[in-house]
This record gives sequence, C-alpha cells and structure tokens, in this order.
Amino acid sequence: MICLDIEDWTNSGDSYSDRVFTPEETFERVRPYLAAFGVTRVARHTGLDKVGIPVWCAYTPNSRSIVVAQGKGLTDADARTSAVMEALERSVAGEPTVESFIDTAENLRAAARAFDPLNGLIGAGQDDIRPDDEIEWAGGVDLISGHDVFVPLEAVLLDRTRASRFWMSSDGLACGNILEEAMLHGLLERVERDAHVLWRVSGQEARHRACVTPESLDDPALDALVGRIRAAELELLLFDITSDTAIPCFLALLGPRGTTTASNLRFVEVTSGCGAHPSAVRAAIRAVTEVAQSRLTYIGGARDDVYAETYSRPLPDSTRRAFLATPRPVTTPIAPTGTRVEALLSHAISCVKKAGVRSVIAVPLSRDDLPFAVVKVLVPDLESPDGERARRFGPRALSKAISS
Repeated sequence: MICLDIEDWTNSGDSYSDRVFTPEETFERVRPYLAAFGVTRVARHTGLDKVGIPVWCAYTPNSRSIVVAQGKGLTDADARTSAVMEALERSVAGEPTVESFIDTAENLRAAARAFDPLNGLIGAGQDDIRPDDEIEWAGGVDLISGHDVFVPLEAVLLDRTRASRFWMSSDGLACGNILEEAMLHGLLERVERDAHVLWRVSGQEARHRACVTPESLDDPALDALVGRIRAAELELLLFDITSDTAIPCFLALLGPRGTTTASNLRFVEVTSGCGAHPSAVRAAIRAVTEVAQSRLTYIGGARDDVYAETYSRPLPDSTRRAFLATPRPVTTPIAPTGTRVEALLSHAISCVKKAGVRSVIAVPLSRDDLPFAVVKVLVPDLESPDGERARRFGPRALSKAISS
C-alpha cells in the first residue's frame, strides 16, 4: 500500500485554523512562482475514479525527485493547493537555500556546537558518520530546547540526481504560508509516520482493536466522504492508531466489498492513507482523503515512484485480515477548539516531548522573500516509514513489537 505526503489544505468546518490563508488565497499567492520552480501543469484527476473525492496533480518535469506531486481535500480548491504546495516543497528541497559549512563532528563537539549526525537515517549499505569525517553541515533549530543545532546537509536534501550517504525521503518535509505553519505540518507528518509504524509492528489483535466507526466522530464533512465511498461500492475501514504522543492519528484502508473473501486481489486494489492532527476530526478527514488519493495514484499510474511490478503483487494476507476487524466508537479525546497555527505547533511539541522525544529539529530550506516557507522537520526519536536505511526500526518500534 502507498501512503503519501500529509500536505493538506482542507477546511473541515471545525475551528482549527492550521493555515493562515484559505486554499484559494494560498494558490493565488504562489501562482506567480510556479513556473520558476518548475511546475508546468496542474491537473484535476478526480474523474479517473468513481469515488469523487477531489484529487489534483502538479507536474515538475525537471524535478530532482519525483515529477508528479499530488493533493487531496474536500474541495477542488483544497486539492489544487495541496498539489502545488507539495510540488513547491519538493522543488525547494532539491536545491535548498541554506548556509552550510564543512567540518568534523569532533570539531563541532570541541567547539561546544550542538549537532546530531542522524545515524538513524543513514542509507542501506552506508557507514555511520565517524568523528573525524569531514562532511557538510546545515543549521536548524531544536523546537524543544530553542537552541541552534547542526545536521548533515545530505539528510535534508531531496535530490535523487546525486549519490547520498543518507536515506533520501520527503518524510517531515512541509510547505506553508509561513514558517510556523510548515513546521506544524512537518511535525504532524513525523507523528503520523511514527504511529503507523507502531501500529504495523503490533500484534494482529492489537491492530484490529484499533478499528473505529467514522460516524462516532459526528462530523458532516467526514460523513459525506464516507458516503461517497460507500456509494462507489467500496469498503472503508478506519483505525485509530494514536500513539503515546496523544496527537490523534488515523489509518484508513479502502478496498472492494468482500475483500476478506475475494480471490486473486492485487496489492493495488486495497489502498491506505494516514492523517495526524490535534483535532481528531481533522486527522480522520486527512486519512480518508489520502486513502482516496492513494487509490487514484494506482489508477492513474503517473507517479514515477510506482513501478510496473507493483501491479502484479498479490494482496498481503495481513491486509486482507484487517477487514475482519470490528469497528467500535472513537475514544481518542478531541483537543479544545479555537486554536491557531502557533498554538497548535506549541501543543504538538508539548505532546511529543511528554512522549519522551528529546529533540524536534526544524531546518528552513526556502528563501525568506518567498510567499511560502519550506522546512524539513527531523525527529530522531520517532520511527520512520519504510525505506532503504541501514536501520529499519528504532527503539520505539522494537519495544512495541516485543510488548505486543
């Protein structure tokens, strides 16, 4: 199953203002810059599927990572803005505007300069950074301590035209109207990915107990999404995978009716989507819109990180069995409403800190004169999604797997 980026511009109707401009305003602000950052076309893909949940794509043919960026939402305006902002963040991350310097870890330590070598993100087959290795460092800020911290520049780049010692990923990469907005959504993506890994390494009984009824969130926008899916004769399962961070997080699975008994189902016929947000409603909406986007990814076949062999893979038994889970009402608390971007960011930082996270490193990647901000958020203590890394799991996942 494919889980895509968390870039989300949906106005769900609740009072959480996690964007400082509306999707329409944001699009008009960034539109003059699209060509300069390589975006040549923006297209509506919704009609390729029968579900009808808005999905748009933005194309950057000379991208240093993938060419096709995708966006989703409750409306076309949401999905269009989501797609172009994802394209912009990837373009910036391929060639960021950051000050860097070459030095060794031992010199930084001797000079009492805080740094993190990010060994958990070292690529498969690569060695950890040694104390006397001269590498290029970039500066960020630890959102927990407020102190400056340096990280390897290669760990924040998204440029697949060059070799890298690090696993190259968009995980924690986010774009916003302002820096705080981007930081919030980058951190939420890291929380989401961590929660998904912890759910996956849990035992089957624990995974199935997390199944919940979308209707118990009592939200008209969410109910409308579920209604569209059911009208398309598809089956949706929603799992509350909220971890010890206490930031609501949901996983959606979408497949044909009768998935548990159907024969010869392929991997691409059941898709997944995740969402995290201080508002449980917003988190659930993100998961459901993303699972629809994931389905369209396979239908359209345009993403250059989805390969032909993916379409011949059989559906894993664990995914099939997940549809046997019995839904229960959602019990995850919904945080107080009425907060703004800065308050939501502070709340999210407090939550991960209480869960034992020691640092949340934000590395700004974009120029200050742009009407948008791109940041890479690194949270070494949280788990990372599937990828070609030397270390697949961290202590949180190993502890969860042992205790499940």
